[in-house]
Amino acid sequence: MTHSNLSEPAPQTPPTDAGAMSLMDHLKELRIRLTYALIGIGVGLILGSILVFGPFQLIDYIIAAFVPASMLQGNGDEPLSAIGTAETFTSYMTVAIAFGFMVSMPWLVYQLIAFIVPGLTRSERRAVFIALPFITLFFIAGIAFGWFITVPAAIGFLIGFSTSEFIEVKPAISDFLRTITLLLVINGAVFQLPIIIYVLARLGIVTAQQLARYRRYAMVIVTVVAAIITPTGDPINLLLLAIPMYLLFEVGIILARFAPARAPDNTI
Repeated sequence: MTHSNLSEPAPQTPPTDAGAMSLMDHLKELRIRLTYALIGIGVGLILGSILVFGPFQLIDYIIAAFVPASMLQGNGDEPLSAIGTAETFTSYMTVAIAFGFMVSMPWLVYQLIAFIVPGLTRSERRAVFIALPFITLFFIAGIAFGWFITVPAAIGFLIGFSTSEFIEVKPAISDFLRTITLLLVINGAVFQLPIIIYVLARLGIVTAQQLARYRRYAMVIVTVVAAIITPTGDPINLLLLAIPMYLLFEVGIILARFAPARAPDNTI
């Protein structure tokens, strides 16, 4: 006598993707990448502290670069002031931390990409790795643009704004350095716009033709974003950010034209 259960095929276990990661694997990978990121930030902070507190005197270099010449050639008084007891120290630390972030930014971006890459398709990985070196280059270009163009114009306008003979502008060191570091970091971040557009085009999310059709809307969006991220809120700094942002949008459209069409691909 035969039993029907012997003739029935054994239940099949669904095949698993060899490259798939469990939740615990993702958490372990996240912990590793966060550890590496913190190490990179620590190295950048050490380097920034050496430049700020060491013999290089980065703060003096920044002050000489951005304080208007009229204030440096005044009546002999120092151009900046420190009101609080710890204001000078905290201002120096702010610059050291900002410099550490700028130096470690490429390393932080790499750790982020290394974490998300296992979940991407082959074409998506290719697009991300192509963009990686340009992220660093455009960030440096943004810092340089801010150093030579945006920040000098912004500081000169803000300090020289008052026309009253009864007002002596004597910025606090904390406010002065915070404004400069914020403007530099914002410029570096804004210069990522063409890379973001290229990656989106490479992934097939947007096309150059679509972006070109919405130029007028882009101008409005750029102006609103510039108004939000401008640390000082004045119209001059808004324009100093909005105009480059729109030009970078146009650069992104040009790069998107060279992005190959995305082909169907499987996650590996």
